[in-house]
Amino acid sequence: MDQKTVFPPPAAPLVPVAGTGQFFPVHRIYCVGRNYAEHAKEMGFSDREPPFFFMKPADAVVVAAGDTPTSVPYPPQTSNYHHEVELVVAIGKGGRDIAVADALQHVFGYAVGLDMTRRDLQAVMRKDGRPWCIAKGFDASAPIGAIVPAEQAGDVAHASITLHVNGELRQQGHTDQLIWNVAETIATLSQAWTLQPGDLIYTGTPAGVGAVQQGDVLQAQVQGLPPLRVRIV
Repeated sequence: MDQKTVFPPPAAPLVPVAGTGQFFPVHRIYCVGRNYAEHAKEMGFSDREPPFFFMKPADAVVVAAGDTPTSVPYPPQTSNYHHEVELVVAIGKGGRDIAVADALQHVFGYAVGLDMTRRDLQAVMRKDGRPWCIAKGFDASAPIGAIVPAEQAGDVAHASITLHVNGELRQQGHTDQLIWNVAETIATLSQAWTLQPGDLIYTGTPAGVGAVQQGDVLQAQVQGLPPLRVRIV
């Protein structure tokens, strides 16, 4: 039977696949919290705690894949808007209870992303024991560059990761400093959710997170992947 919707259903957000003319349709966005030791310390935590996750809506994606910086709006209800550069994993094959040894077979590709954060709201939510949604899952909070298929992405497990603001280095690290690596993260996530093709996993940020202002230009880079450039407007 033909099913009629009360309004046209929104299309899935699409992220370009580098060099192919194809697009990756986004299903869900998972994010790993405090997955670099130095960042955990700057946020007041330490040690290799079990991984924990939060989510952003799929339409929080902002594609920033060109040479010209993509505009990202400074969000309302904050005066402490932070950048967090991250390696992003694009899932191409779904599954549940995936073994660590098999996890990388589920990866379609990789990109660089930004987990933009209303840090002042996050601090209030954490203090009051409330969810972080308002601090992490707002509009345009998940900029992402073009996705590179895994077989073309190089050694992403041992890649440098950097973020510059107006040409000044703010964040610097290496993906081999992840507390929980990509395979472990996928395996752990799949114990709680059935992963689907189209899922994105933001894997965590190195130390050096900080505030940005309107007019700032951010360039995020993971070695071997196309850079991401945004302007805060």
